[in-house]
Amino acid sequence: MHFELPEVSAHSLKDFAKHYLMIVVSILTALSLEAWIEHAHHERAASEARARIEAEIHQNLVEITKARDHDRERIASLEKIRDGLLDALKSHASASDIDKYVHNAMTSEFYLDGRWPTLRREAWDVAVANQSASWVDTELLRRYSSIYAEQNTKAATIAGETTAVLSESRMADAMIDIQTGEYEPRELLHVTNQMVGLLSEEVNALDALAKEISASFPAASETQVAHVPAASPSVGNG
Repeated sequence: MHFELPEVSAHSLKDFAKHYLMIVVSILTALSLEAWIEHAHHERAASEARARIEAEIHQNLVEITKARDHDRERIASLEKIRDGLLDALKSHASASDIDKYVHNAMTSEFYLDGRWPTLRREAWDVAVANQSASWVDTELLRRYSSIYAEQNTKAATIAGETTAVLSESRMADAMIDIQTGEYEPRELLHVTNQMVGLLSEEVNALDALAKEISASFPAASETQVAHVPAASPSVGNG
């Protein structure tokens, strides 16, 4: 059997090649444009996520600094009360002298008022939920994750320390005893020492968290106050 292939002119092949090439170029151009648009979208989403997260971290650092400074002031007041009671007991001061000291020093200053800041994480949670976090630089993402994880760890640690170090019922009883004038000086010393210990743990935790944030994001610490030496520990077990 004999077949004859249709004759195709070189001109027709050339036109076909041009047409095919135009189709290929058009497809590649469309794909490239789509990829560029998607890349630009990812870049914009990542940039917005970074801005929101870093603003949130900065605000958390501001709140950490405020709470830490407040707790340091509380520690100073309670340490003064504790040390005065300790000196009075060591020197075997009379009951009347101790009573006078207690009412002068403790009536207005004997309270805890420790302040653990509200450390926000909404910007981080949103970035994870809408997947914009996945388009952030890997190293930067690791630092963000580390900061938020450390916030959670420190908050959980302080919650545990509060239960372990301070007896809230014991503190409440001591405050009532002061108001009624029926108190035991040594018991007041123990409770005051517990309060100093708890606040010291809070300050140290906040200080460590502030240092980590400042080390990871130096720009976030631009408005941070100057570092203050760590709070002194309690004098012993309450």
